[in-house]
Amino acid sequence: MPLVNSLVVGLAGLLTAAGVNAANCSSNLLVDNFTKWTSGVNNLDWQNGDDGTMTAIAASGGQVMFIPKDGNSYFYESFNCQQAVTDGYGGIQFTVSGPAGGSFALELQSTDSCANGNATYRSSYNIIGNLTGQLQTVNVPLDGFDNDPNYDAIVGLVWSGFSQNGIQWSIGNITFVCGTVASSPPSTTSVSTRSTIPPTTVPTTSPPATTSPAGKCSNLLIDDWESQSRLTFLGYNAMNQASSDDGTMASIVVSGHRVMLTPKDTDSYFYSEFGCLNVNTTYGGIAFRIRAARGTTFDVTMGYTTSCGANSSDPKTVTLTSAQLKWNFDGIERLYWFPFSVFKGIDTTKLYMIYFSNFNAPVIFGPMSFYCGSTASEYVVPATPPGSPAITRSAVSEPAPDAKGFVIDNFANQDTNALGEWHGIDEDGMTVTFGNNRMTISANDSDASWDTQLSSKCADLSAYAGAYLHIAYSGSNKFTVSLQQHNAQCNESTQPFPETWDSLEAARYASASDIYMPLSHFNVNLTRLVGFSLKGFYTPDRTTITKMEIVDRLPAGWKVPSKLASGRLVFACTRPDSFAFAIDDGDPQLAPRVMEIVKQADIPVTFFTVGLPLLDPSSGLADIYKEMASRGHQIALHSYTHPKMEGLPDTASIDWEYNNDIGATKQVFGASNRAVHLNYFRPPFGTEGARMRQRLAANLDDPNPYIIQWSVDVEDWLWAMTDTPGKQLDAFKRDVAKGGNLVVMHYLYNSTVELLPEFIKVAKATGKRLMRVDQCLEDPRAPPLS
Repeated sequence: MPLVNSLVVGLAGLLTAAGVNAANCSSNLLVDNFTKWTSGVNNLDWQNGDDGTMTAIAASGGQVMFIPKDGNSYFYESFNCQQAVTDGYGGIQFTVSGPAGGSFALELQSTDSCANGNATYRSSYNIIGNLTGQLQTVNVPLDGFDNDPNYDAIVGLVWSGFSQNGIQWSIGNITFVCGTVASSPPSTTSVSTRSTIPPTTVPTTSPPATTSPAGKCSNLLIDDWESQSRLTFLGYNAMNQASSDDGTMASIVVSGHRVMLTPKDTDSYFYSEFGCLNVNTTYGGIAFRIRAARGTTFDVTMGYTTSCGANSSDPKTVTLTSAQLKWNFDGIERLYWFPFSVFKGIDTTKLYMIYFSNFNAPVIFGPMSFYCGSTASEYVVPATPPGSPAITRSAVSEPAPDAKGFVIDNFANQDTNALGEWHGIDEDGMTVTFGNNRMTISANDSDASWDTQLSSKCADLSAYAGAYLHIAYSGSNKFTVSLQQHNAQCNESTQPFPETWDSLEAARYASASDIYMPLSHFNVNLTRLVGFSLKGFYTPDRTTITKMEIVDRLPAGWKVPSKLASGRLVFACTRPDSFAFAIDDGDPQLAPRVMEIVKQADIPVTFFTVGLPLLDPSSGLADIYKEMASRGHQIALHSYTHPKMEGLPDTASIDWEYNNDIGATKQVFGASNRAVHLNYFRPPFGTEGARMRQRLAANLDDPNPYIIQWSVDVEDWLWAMTDTPGKQLDAFKRDVAKGGNLVVMHYLYNSTVELLPEFIKVAKATGKRLMRVDQCLEDPRAPPLS
């Protein structure tokens, strides 16, 4: 492809802003944020894609991710002819990530006039260079493209000429920007070299059959790829059977009811089990959508057993190649299927699994199911039911403060804020850059946070109870703002530190440029504050902040949303001289030993259990936890599949976790079992944020559920599998010495379990009374101390 030879890294100079008529547009025009990716269209309902030119391609979180195969790889967006100049659009904005120093070509396709719908387009180019290696936003003015494009008749955009093949790139949130646009780094320049990219057309396909009408046989779902953590953390499919790659794949990405499998080599494989399933008289085969590049091949194996139950034998298998199944791929998602009859000799009364292997390229699978009878049909994912309404709280109406506002941070210094206090990153997973009195955050982990302190001790903002936190920003508002409360000693060496915090969802309080949050909406003690935290970023999009300040008035006409219930975030027991072990799920084989230890110690504890493994009879966890409950231990929630809840892409995904977890717990223990407290929840990995707190309250219909963290961490995640597992005991003693009294530990590792008697011994030596979490929090619904 000749265009690749014209790529230049380190080009100097920026394009000048385009002259536009901004009177006609009132807002930006979103071309694609990839929410309609699985339908094959962009946000304007026009086609997009790569025409099979990429090695792999998938979309998630507002962006499309792809691996260029060679110099002919490209990605396009088509749309109705845009009169950009007439309508007042001054440029094109999108996010991009690629290799540091990398570059690519942006092609703008235009015609002579929007009035001529069948006119041939001509191509004009800009080279985008000097990529940072991180996700960044690019602004390209409608000025300076080569070949004299007609900016009043734009019909398509194409990204091509990628400077490096075989690695992952991404493009996201493609937008026509209303008004004048100045170009932003990375550098851009126009070129006159022509591209050999073919016209942006996609072959038409006939719509596949769908699931059967109600009252008749319907497709039996194998996996709808609902949850990343269900598949890759717990290893289950939608049938609650084993599904995994056993670590052989380079990556497995679940998004939008699709799974993208990227093999390391031809030894990579992926399987999904059915148990021992009889489909003989009902289901005729398996069907699912596949998207793969032209030339992709892999093998499909069906496994079956000769007997079911405890006496089942090793599975027997029959394998066919994708070529033998007559599956040909062209980069477009289509429905593929096979009847069981093509797998000669398999016993359809005892099907065991489907197994994929010998991949020569990445693939994307859609929902996979058994279809009824002899006519192939696909499983259609049901519409998401409406979520429970959020619970609003009446915030105290505070008068405007007499004290004048003040600036917390103007980002002039990388180490300290405008108050001379520390600010910085609290967890890995976040990139922060400073420059020109602004800070830009890019996060790839919802657990990461950026904190700015109000005081090294306790800050008293009670005089500002009627004031507002103002954040001037641009970019994404998909994050949480927390206000942290110090402990009673105002001593960061004492556990817990911070004592608690409350979290608000930035997007609810935001315009395109400003966020105003009433301090009264943060349910914390304003007389002893630590500072603010920006956290829970759940998209990779960048956020740039130029000021954080306390103001005494709102701008004229600004409307503040209602305060949503966000529960109680707990790090420590409140009952005097109390201590609680809060133990998270682990290895079922180690659970009996845990029960034996706590029985010998004669202490009640609290178990936080993940919902999905409870429903797996092979795990034995349901019987184990029933016995634990019968012995007086508290059973509480820990999600359904153990994801980072605040990192989930939308509230529907968060609700899915809560609703299934609550349903699984009720199914196993009964709806009225007093040992089970549904309003106690420990976030997996401790990842907390405004959305997961608000949706917990909504799904439980309880404004004050307990969100349980910890002040004693045995650090089993850090030391249990090392040559020095005894450091778990050191960590326990350290936090107890600081005053910690609420434990987090897992029975995942034998070393941790065998140290549990020592943990209990140290806790008892404090003179504190050991009890359940609900008891140590003085919950009136907890059983009395015995």
